[in-house]
Amino acid sequence: MQKNKYPGKFIVFEGLDGSGQSTQSKLLKEFLTKKRHQVLLTKEPTIDSQAGKKIRKILDKKKKIPAAELQKLFVRDRKEHLENLILPALKKRKIVISDRYFFSTFAYGTASGLDLGWLIKMNSRFLLPDLTLLLKVSPQVCIDRIEKRGDARTLFEKKEQLKKVWQVYKLFPKKFKNVEMIDGQKTIKEVQNQVKKIVRSKLKLI
Repeated sequence: MQKNKYPGKFIVFEGLDGSGQSTQSKLLKEFLTKKRHQVLLTKEPTIDSQAGKKIRKILDKKKKIPAAELQKLFVRDRKEHLENLILPALKKRKIVISDRYFFSTFAYGTASGLDLGWLIKMNSRFLLPDLTLLLKVSPQVCIDRIEKRGDARTLFEKKEQLKKVWQVYKLFPKKFKNVEMIDGQKTIKEVQNQVKKIVRSKLKLI
């Protein structure tokens, strides 16, 4: 992975579907904006690239392709995401917060039967986040949250699959730099406070 050499900071939220990473991404953006930082909030897969549009159809079960081909689409989408949005913002000293990044590819791809080493190699030229916040929430709680909000389950939102995904995710704090695990089963406010504490400690932004 490539170290961030730009003046901006790159923060990523990761976790199982339903873990709250989208909520916490938005809350951190709001908080940092109030502190007068310039912040860009984004997410993967994107909705703008051709690869991102294909991914959405597959996740919504409107189309089916082999697991390896799906992850190649994620890589294509990520390359455009970095080149067109993330890197230009970092060059302008902005804080970029992304709801998901290549750690999702590693976890979900491996859980689908692909080799983790192969997935890492495909993403090895991409930027390593300055901080990745991994929300730890049990698969059952994630499923309960998804059902409670009335969302249709996407391809990956099945309990047994999420168990496999988490087995990979939990390896990341020791395997990669700048990955911090947070208890995501606390209240939204409590999780937000944990996020602020880590951002303050690791990036000195607050």
